[in-house]
Amino acid sequence: MNYQQTLDFLYSKLPMFTRVGASAFKKDLTNTIILCEALDNPQDKFKSIHVAGTNGKGSTSHMLASVLQSQGYKTGLYTSPHLKDFRERIRINGKMISKSEVVSFVKEQQKLIEKTEPSFFEVTVALAFDHFAKHQVDVAVIEVGLGGRLDSTNIITPEISVITNISLDHMNMLGNTLAEIAGEKAGIIKKNIPVVIGETQEESAPVFIKKAKTESAPIVFADSLLTAQDFKLKNSKLSLSVYQNGKIKYKNLQSDLTGVYQHKNILTVLETLAVLNEKTSIKANEDSIYKGISSVKKQTGLQGRWQTLGKNPLVICDTGHNEAGISEVIKNIAQTPYQNLHIVFGMVNDKDISKVLSLMPKNATYYFCKPDLERGLAAETLKEQAAAFNLNGKSYASVAEAKAMAIQSAGIKDLVFIGGSTFVVAEAI
Repeated sequence: MNYQQTLDFLYSKLPMFTRVGASAFKKDLTNTIILCEALDNPQDKFKSIHVAGTNGKGSTSHMLASVLQSQGYKTGLYTSPHLKDFRERIRINGKMISKSEVVSFVKEQQKLIEKTEPSFFEVTVALAFDHFAKHQVDVAVIEVGLGGRLDSTNIITPEISVITNISLDHMNMLGNTLAEIAGEKAGIIKKNIPVVIGETQEESAPVFIKKAKTESAPIVFADSLLTAQDFKLKNSKLSLSVYQNGKIKYKNLQSDLTGVYQHKNILTVLETLAVLNEKTSIKANEDSIYKGISSVKKQTGLQGRWQTLGKNPLVICDTGHNEAGISEVIKNIAQTPYQNLHIVFGMVNDKDISKVLSLMPKNATYYFCKPDLERGLAAETLKEQAAAFNLNGKSYASVAEAKAMAIQSAGIKDLVFIGGSTFVVAEAI
């Protein structure tokens, strides 16, 4: 098989969460363990950092990788889903895995894959671990796909576990309350391995504290130790200062991820690095921290986080897609100067979208669309449901058509925002 045929094999033969939803989610780690044992357990051959959470885990993972890269470590990065290219999921020092390596892995493991019948995600995790081991990375940042306890990535024994935050998402698989969802995320907390929690939340904090105590895992909450102040947006960079115990710790820290919500992820990253410096052999100095956080997109290729796609009119996209993520997006919209607001909006059909719709701005023209996958919610259905919340606009046959019409309709001082789903953003980019 060539590269395209290999991808077609992975996409068509294997249950894929982004395509079919919950039916692709495996309820145990058996397949991942079988695959990795056949590969001589590559996950045990490099140091790792495990990152879970409802929102912010992608940005946090990319920031950590960028800082470690700046420090001179050969750094692996595994994230999901991809936006444009499957190979975005697996990078070393920002460089995607080669097409030939994807092809050779699937060719060599095809019989095992057909015998084991794993999900798309399970095969991808095994491929990533094998790639990092073969290339002898110093450390790999591993982002959880979904949940934590039963996620395929949870066969690693990391140097540190990181949980960004908890909000209501994927409730059909993870639970109906924040405490239940926190219980699934807490599944990545392991015996004697330090854990950093990004945000202190009333319902989830006791769950994490209890699990950490059971595992004798040292636990800290980043937002109880660090605060971010002095926010400025200048020259396509977010600038802020970080304080600890009332004293300045990082002055004028610059980030090329300009969403103001990124300050939460930055605090999580800084505390994670502090714990790594104190408790492990992985170290990062101040210069690497400044450089790494200021050049995340350049060093890791991260896209889709409050990303500017065009000017005059200003066109911005963001992958926030649940209640908490959309809340942060709306704060950013409110802080952006514009004359009129145009929103290109699409969602998937297995989420409770009423809470998201209740948050969306009413003083906007909407361009409803369906992302091009089986889980995509029909644009006309979305339009009808949105009308109940006084969100008005037209439905379009595709993301591309909705985007084109929004840009065509907007004045040069208007804002066109594109979002609602990672898959809408992927198509827009």
